[in-house]
Amino acid sequence: MECKVISTIEEFGKEAWNALLPSDYPFIQYEFFYSLEKSQAVGAKTGWFPQYIGVYRHQTLIGIAPCFIKAHPYGEYVFDWSWAEAYEDAGMEYYPKLVCAIPFTPSSGPRLLVSANEDSAEIYQHLLSAMQTLAQQRKCSGVHVLFPSSTLCDTLKENGFLERRDVQFHWLNRGYTCFDDFMAMLTSRKRRTIRKERQSIGDQGATVHVLEGDAITSAHWDVFTHFYQMTYLKRSGHTGYLNSEFFHHLGETMLDKVVLVFAEAYGDYVAGALYIKSNDTLFGRYWGSLSDFENLHFELCYYQGIEYCITHGITTFDAGAQGEHKLIRGFEPVITYSGHYLSHPGFHDGIAEYLTREHDMIQQYYDDAFQHLPYRKA
Repeated sequence: MECKVISTIEEFGKEAWNALLPSDYPFIQYEFFYSLEKSQAVGAKTGWFPQYIGVYRHQTLIGIAPCFIKAHPYGEYVFDWSWAEAYEDAGMEYYPKLVCAIPFTPSSGPRLLVSANEDSAEIYQHLLSAMQTLAQQRKCSGVHVLFPSSTLCDTLKENGFLERRDVQFHWLNRGYTCFDDFMAMLTSRKRRTIRKERQSIGDQGATVHVLEGDAITSAHWDVFTHFYQMTYLKRSGHTGYLNSEFFHHLGETMLDKVVLVFAEAYGDYVAGALYIKSNDTLFGRYWGSLSDFENLHFELCYYQGIEYCITHGITTFDAGAQGEHKLIRGFEPVITYSGHYLSHPGFHDGIAEYLTREHDMIQQYYDDAFQHLPYRKA
């Protein structure tokens, strides 16, 4: 076997990369990384330097770790600023660091790809060893695997990585046949709140359009990009991680995976939300608006997603990171994971102690969140 570090996904080839996919999880697909690279959302300009690790047996690709060298913490959604500050206080450099991650995507799923004909445990060992070697060669402070499955996180722990946990809120389809079925499971107070929020959209003169497949045109991507960038600019002072070229590439290469939801008022689109889907999960990803319509974010980003899942028999709605306001709308707490290996033994041990205390806080937060779910008691 041979390990190679490759700086562009095109060198792998679409067919070879996608042959290793374990599921239809969309963000690990060749097309998603290709769209990020082609639009320069990852690369020198953004501080996400691709360093994909490929494992080959007799010239055949059998394993992949999508890795990036990072010079900053942005776009990861696993927040380690305090770790960087501790390094700086000790007169050491935390950056660069090596991350195995899906850029700008806080959604749990596969992170290491292995051929179905191979022993996954063996190939995982090669990939993890190669990641640590690469980090040493590039003088990185450590290796970080973001939002892996819980099973992979167990493997990471067996190989010396520290487990970190966090909480997100996901909606689960309990076999509902319509939105009213879901509403019937809520307390009367929460039902009234949601009905009021949804009714307010029409009362303000807005209508909602759900677009898929060939119904999505190039003009739609232009409009959505404008919403996304202007909303980011207002909130963060910059136009966001992604650009028009990315969204157009996504539409060209993954059209069967995307759903666009627009709000229209007085003859013009005023807001939009982009979902990406697999067979069993709907991922709420990006949103933008040029209006101040009350409750429009809740309608486009949450209620429309719930309705889509019910209509299409999708079991899970992952609406993104953070957001306690999702809890009162029926989204349940779930634990997410990351794995961390710090090259400096002292810092590795110190962060291990910190994470032990943090695990207790995360568990308490998770337990408390369950007590505030809006569902009727059985």
